[in-house]
Amino acid sequence: MSKPALDIKALSQDERLDLLDRIWESLSDAPSGVPLTPTQRAELDRRLDEIDREGHSGIPWEEVLARLKNGHS
Repeated sequence: MSKPALDIKALSQDERLDLLDRIWESLSDAPSGVPLTPTQRAELDRRLDEIDREGHSGIPWEEVLARLKNGHS
């Protein structure tokens, strides 16, 4: 692998975080291109099976926000 044209160490922490975010977002354009290890695949399958058995847990973001605005937990 050749050295990148960008000197990452010369970037500020905020610039590096922005770059990382942009790279991560570009990977989400083609999730099938991001390989998973067998362990990662097994964990994802386990979590999906749990959702199928027990349903979704948690509460919608809108409800969280409303509770915070009303001072309730």
